[in-house]
Amino acid sequence: MRIRAITLDLDDTLWPIEPVMLRAEQTLDAWLKTHCPRAAETYPIQAMRDLRDRIARENPHLAHDFTEQRRLSLQAALHPHGYDDTHVDSAFTAFYDARNQIECYPDSLAALERLAEKYPLVSITNGNADLERIGLAHFFRHTLTARGVGVAKPNGRIFTLACTKLNLHPREVLHVGDDAELDVAGAHAAGLRTAWINRTDATWTHSIKPDLMVHNLAELADWLDNRVAMSA
Repeated sequence: MRIRAITLDLDDTLWPIEPVMLRAEQTLDAWLKTHCPRAAETYPIQAMRDLRDRIARENPHLAHDFTEQRRLSLQAALHPHGYDDTHVDSAFTAFYDARNQIECYPDSLAALERLAEKYPLVSITNGNADLERIGLAHFFRHTLTARGVGVAKPNGRIFTLACTKLNLHPREVLHVGDDAELDVAGAHAAGLRTAWINRTDATWTHSIKPDLMVHNLAELADWLDNRVAMSA
């Protein structure tokens, strides 16, 4: 396996997403209580989650666009209570600012530095994290989002586009992620090599197996360094 570039998932690969989203929901709830109290009373955190899920089901054409799903949810929550799109925009800003306040896994930053020194990196995410705001954009040659590309993983188009931007054959690119279907199966179908980040010691159950299983990014960086050393 000759690896000349690496594509990386973000959420639950570089940082845990659950605490990020919980904090963003709490921030939005607090903002609504201050600025749109009538809507806040109708849509506490769980009700807002349920509303967003309903909006997602009703708009399958936006399955790749979490930003637009969130905006539509806020419109549905705020407009009936007399709040206009200015309030919607401000509410989304409060939520999105908190959504980009992430805390990387302990191994991520040092491993990213090691990987970026030796390989061009491309981020591929279905989420809407902003690497510029987060402060990690400098590690990546390109950043691909489902919203920007128009399709979400596991659709092969997003992986193929990454390879095209890198000017590399898919078999020369290693995709790294935590999700068996979205990351491993999706990248495999597009012809990329795959590495599964298994931080929880989960059991692999998918029919498509990754080329490599590691517990964290530091272990991946070590594995790649060892391969280079063995081939030298």
